[in-house]
Formats: sequence, structure tokens, C-alpha cells
Amino acid sequence: MEQTDSPENSVLYSNFTYNPKTYYFLYIGDLKNYSLNFFVKETLIRRLGKQDVQFIAIVPDICIQYNYANLIVINPAATEDMMKNHAFNGDKKPPRTCCRLDAPTFMTAVSANKAVLKLIDTILAHQNQLYLNLYESVVEMKLDTIERVSILGPDKLIARAYNNKIAQRQKLADIVPLIEGFCCETREDMLQTTKRMRAKWPEGIFVSAAYSAGGANSAVTKSQKEVELRFTAEDRYVVTRYIAHEHDPTVLAVVANEDEVFIAGIADQAILDGNRFVGSTFPTIATTAQQKQLRDYTIAVGRELGKAGYRGIFGCDFLIDRQGTIYFLEINARKQGTTLEFCYTMEQTLPEGSPLLPELEYYAVTESRFPPNTVEMTDNPRSIHWSTYNYKVTATKLTTGYIPQNPYERETFQKIASKELIKDFVILEHLGTHFLVQPGVFLARVVSVARNAQDVQEGLFQGVKFIEQTVKEAFII
Repeated sequence: MEQTDSPENSVLYSNFTYNPKTYYFLYIGDLKNYSLNFFVKETLIRRLGKQDVQFIAIVPDICIQYNYANLIVINPAATEDMMKNHAFNGDKKPPRTCCRLDAPTFMTAVSANKAVLKLIDTILAHQNQLYLNLYESVVEMKLDTIERVSILGPDKLIARAYNNKIAQRQKLADIVPLIEGFCCETREDMLQTTKRMRAKWPEGIFVSAAYSAGGANSAVTKSQKEVELRFTAEDRYVVTRYIAHEHDPTVLAVVANEDEVFIAGIADQAILDGNRFVGSTFPTIATTAQQKQLRDYTIAVGRELGKAGYRGIFGCDFLIDRQGTIYFLEINARKQGTTLEFCYTMEQTLPEGSPLLPELEYYAVTESRFPPNTVEMTDNPRSIHWSTYNYKVTATKLTTGYIPQNPYERETFQKIASKELIKDFVILEHLGTHFLVQPGVFLARVVSVARNAQDVQEGLFQGVKFIEQTVKEAFII
């Protein structure tokens, strides 16, 4: 595919060449989920009986180079010079500004891109259908309105409905234990509610817009002034009591219908400042009894999703307070940050030939069932431990170094499981050098894998230190 620069046809980078003898599917999403598509590819080879299946990854990530095959970069906020300008720190050229997009903006741009539409026409001239693999099914994605193009994941309208925090509280009130709180239809209602409850909830008040994720549009507030300054948009809000705790488990699952819910596993989230997610750790420290409760609650939520027609991967976040009581926090009606690492773990733990998460989702979406050889991972016989850390900056930074893109995370899990290695860590998706990185932007990711928790934390610490050596404070005038 040729690079183009007209706004409606902008392809900033491509290393893809079409082969009419190959069966293709499209992945559309962030670069950090690129490797998950190898499992989708293997699923389609088995289930469709195709020998040559490949995926084309359409991503918004701006990097100085790409160690990924069949890649197309589309980012309406970026310029081609951001990739061609390989200036290093100290050069006279100004740094490139990081241009990460939110999912709705990116999906809108891809859906309208003439080069993508032409590519789809070319593919459909040689195969009967085209699957779209998305990290999250969002309503801004319109390519599935094209005949013979479909999303290999949950229905986007149902996902949208269940990602609404207000709808979750209303629909799940009798299913899972909710934290005391209120649904507010307006900003003024939210302000009056937080003011009224401040004395009753002295540890803090959690405020979230109806749609929020990863710490965006939500905060644990300590004063009314903070609420007024932090939440300025006219929106619907959820206001709940903040509960002091140290344990934030998350459960990853797949729903096939209103009865069948597959539990992939439980990990513990690392949450900073009360609501900012930065990574996960497996296995969980929850007790056996707590794990059973977490699984039971997630199955109940999954069945509720199944009744509504939701099919595919989802997750549930919880907290466990200092007395050991479990509270439900939210549904993530999409793949979660733990999806790829759970695929690697399941691959090394389950009997050979057992379906992994993308194959389970394929069956759920296309047949509303799981295959007969489905097996859940109920223990950890190969002592696989892992932890992830998403390095996001909280103030404007300038990258002064580069960490090569590592494509060997899957091999790391294999070597730990087979005892070929005791411990290892990888650093993934580093942006590159001479970037001006804005607050909240994802700079790189560390995955540490070992045979015990202590070695995992050692690797995670070392990986973070490597990343820190590639950034410095940016003094903006």
C-alpha cells in the first residue's frame, strides 16, 4: 500500500503488499495489542481450513521505526515528518509531539479512509468475507456496515450500553455487591451530591463520568473544590463512597450465551492515585474463598451480558477492602490489558489443543457456544508468574533514548514454563527518541515473567529503570 498525505486518504506508513492468494483479516487498534492477532490467525487457520492466513494491522502509533509485518499507520493528528525526522536529542530540529488518539477518533478516521476502503474492496474481490478484530467494539467503527465485513467480537451497540457506568449500576444492583453511591443525571446534580455526602464519606468520594476508562474522566476526590475543578463537562455521573483498600482484582472472561461463561483467570491490578491503572500481576493474592466469589460474581455478570446478546471477551474489576469484603467496581465490555498475557499463560498451562481466548471468542461470536474441548485454567502447575507495567508520564517529558521493539514475549513465557529460563523481562512498544510526550501518554510497557513473585518484581523494577533512562523533564516555555 502506498503512503498518501491527503486528509481523507492519509496513510503515514505502510509495509504491506497485497497477495491475492492469502486470506486476510484486519486488526484495527493500538500497536500494544498487535501480538494478540497471532492467536486469531491460528484460530482462523484451524476453523476455516485456510493454510495461508495473515492479518493487516491498522494502528495510530507514531514510532521512529516498526519491527512489525503488514502494518498500516493512520493518524489524522500526525504528520509524515514525525516518522521521517530521526533527529536525536541535542539536534537543532524541534522534537516530535506524541500523537496518540482516543479510540473513537481513530476508528472514525479509519472508517472514512479511502485507502482502507479500497483495500477492503480488493480483499473482498478474492475472499467471501472479511473479519475485523478490534480491541474494543466502538460505535464509531463503520467498516462493518460494508457487506461481507463483520466484527469478530461483541456487538458494538451492546458493548456501548454496558460500558456505561450508570447503566451498570442500574442493571447489576441485584447481581453483585455495589459500593454505596448515586447516579447523577447532570453536573449540577453531581456537585450537590458530592457536597451533601462529603461529611458522611470522609475518606474520599469517587466521581466518574458515565463513560470512563484507565483513570480518564474519573477521580478520587478529597474536597468539593477538587470536584468543581476536575469535572467541568455537562455529563451524567456516578458518585460513590471511596473505600480504603490495597487489593484490586480483575477477572477476565468470555461469554458465549446467557448460560455459558468462561473464566480465563484473576489478576491483581496496580492502581495509583485511587483510579489510575498502570498494570497487572498474576497469580492473584486473593484467598481461595475470595477467588471463588470473584468467579461467581463474574459468571453472574456474564450471564446478564449474555441475556442482552453480548458475545465475546469482557472483564470485571473489583476491590477487596481491609476487612476482606469484595465490592464490584465495573464491567469492561471489551478485551482487557491482561488478555494477551493470559493467552500466553493458558497456552503453557492447558492441555495441548485447548482453545485459547481468541478461539473462544470466535465460537461465541459466530456460533453462540464454546467448542467441546474447552477447559478452564483452575491452577498454576508450571508456576508461571507475571506482571505488567504501563509506563505513562504524568508531566510533559522528552525522550532522549530508544529501546528496540521486542517481538519475543511469547517465547519468554514458553522458556519460563519449560524451566529453560528462571526469569526474564521484555520492554515493548517504546515510542523512540526525541519525542515530546504529553501527560497521560503511554510511553512503553514492561512485562516481567518468572517462577516466583519476587523475581517478577525484580524484573519489573529493572524494566522501569531502563525506560526512565530514556526520558527527561521537558521545559516548555
